[in-house]
Amino acid sequence: MEYGHYRPSPNGEGLRIGIVQARFNQPVCDALRENCIAELVNLGVEGEDVLLVTVPGALEIPLALQKMAESGQFDALIALGTVIRGETYHFELVSNESGAGITRVGLDFGVPIANGVLTTETDEQAEARVEEKGRDCARAAVEMANLVATLEQLRDQGEEGDDEDEDER
Repeated sequence: MEYGHYRPSPNGEGLRIGIVQARFNQPVCDALRENCIAELVNLGVEGEDVLLVTVPGALEIPLALQKMAESGQFDALIALGTVIRGETYHFELVSNESGAGITRVGLDFGVPIANGVLTTETDEQAEARVEEKGRDCARAAVEMANLVATLEQLRDQGEEGDDEDEDER
């Protein structure tokens, strides 16, 4: 059986990427950002095509993402933050609500969002994950931006074909 297969593209040239970074647990979040931006540059994204905004903590990330998505200026967005378990239920609340908000923004606006909000038990676990997670988010954002662009082109081509079919009737 023959079928089409989209091959993921790691080419970030010409892509506009927005990053929302929480400041809470700042040393970890700064390391996430540095690794993420280094990988974006490695993938061909130009520095002037990246906009970084910071917010107080993980719960504020979804609103900033929403405003960036509303602007229509970005091919993909990246959320960066760290929630480290404490002695109260607050960890679950922040982790669950920030994750749900990030997902909702992506689905509501059709903009890919790489979720790089670490949820760990300890500072040491967070520190151990910053390099790979920061780079993973950059790769996911670029790949998903390219996938969405390709799927939108296919949709647009299909809509053009639908118009031609209507004219023939």
